[in-house]
Amino acid sequence: MIIPLLGLLLGILLGLLSPITLPIQYSTYMSIAILAALDSVFGGIRSSLENSFDVEIFISGFFANAVLAAILTYIGDQLGVPIYYAAIFAFGVRLFQNFAIIRRYILVRMKKNNK
Repeated sequence: MIIPLLGLLLGILLGLLSPITLPIQYSTYMSIAILAALDSVFGGIRSSLENSFDVEIFISGFFANAVLAAILTYIGDQLGVPIYYAAIFAFGVRLFQNFAIIRRYILVRMKKNNK
């Protein structure tokens, strides 16, 4: 479980220290891609805690989610419809669900260790 968290922290740190800036017109795409990536990371942490982690599923989900979200955002931009709201909602719900499950799992494990 510690390796995915270290990877997440390293990625955040590199992103904050990187001098690369993106044009404002790509900010929607990047925000959706980041949400998709975080969804995959939290899903990976959850499956790791449940002893069902599969690296191929994680990698494919990581990139497939990001690409699908970017495509939906692009199509929405072309149609003049903010379709990316659907991705924000879906990824947001899954992020909070995975986080809640991770939190419960850690709390139960801590209670068992304290007994």
